[in-house]
Amino acid sequence: MKVALIQQKYHGTKELTIKHTQEAIKKAKEAGAELIVLQELHQDRYFCINENVDNFDLAENYHSDVEFWAKIAKELTVVLVVSLFEKRAAGLYHNTVVVFEKDGIIAGKYRKMHIPDDPGFYEKFYFTPGDLGFEPIQTSIGKLGVLICWDQWFPEAARLMALKGADILIYPTAIGWFDEDSLDEKQKQLDSWITIQRGHAIANGLPVISVNRVGKEIDDSEVLDGIHFWGNSFAVDAQGAFLYRASDDKEDIGLVDIDFKVSEGIRRIWPFLRDRRIENYSEITKIFID
Repeated sequence: MKVALIQQKYHGTKELTIKHTQEAIKKAKEAGAELIVLQELHQDRYFCINENVDNFDLAENYHSDVEFWAKIAKELTVVLVVSLFEKRAAGLYHNTVVVFEKDGIIAGKYRKMHIPDDPGFYEKFYFTPGDLGFEPIQTSIGKLGVLICWDQWFPEAARLMALKGADILIYPTAIGWFDEDSLDEKQKQLDSWITIQRGHAIANGLPVISVNRVGKEIDDSEVLDGIHFWGNSFAVDAQGAFLYRASDDKEDIGLVDIDFKVSEGIRRIWPFLRDRRIENYSEITKIFID
């Protein structure tokens, strides 16, 4: 199966950004992609850079956005992974991925479970933690273990997706540097981000797809200078070996071939699931063990 990772920057307006996304999706389809993955909250700017109640208006078009991307998936006959700002009710919003089948039908949804609250990433102000659990989404090309950004730092989320039969782990992402950080600190952050996800691939014997934004986005409240999204979208196989890695400063369409049979072979020689000592893991559900 050929998978496309579309790494993009924000193009100044929702309309222009979506136009560029459509063009990239068409190119990916022409190159043979069956599964196309977009980055976190890809339609617009990363509004969580500050706290502003007016930004909740960005979720008002959730249902029409779903209809729009369903049409794209159907027209191009691709499985499409789309990240949207979902308004569920007044005062109740989610950071949600919708997965569309090749016929445009919704195969499933995932609502982000782990919600960060850090300078420039004020997501707890906007998003209610997901209530759909860690459930792989069945599609015509396999079971997709879709998680979102901050979820990628938690091995429990990846493991639960694997235990429920996911064929692949997918992380739409929005993460970046602050320009005032040192080069050494920036490199440490990037290395940690990549390493933790490669670890999920290895520990679970599954390929991992991670798609990040690129480009600098300004904080319009002027509290921060802005976030320099570091790109580096990547794909690794079930042993954590790189299949693709994007640059840190350019838009790109990454194309990789994924063979789920490889996972079977890897799990036969590295049987981590076989050797788990589940009878001794009950304390994992505690917040901390004093």
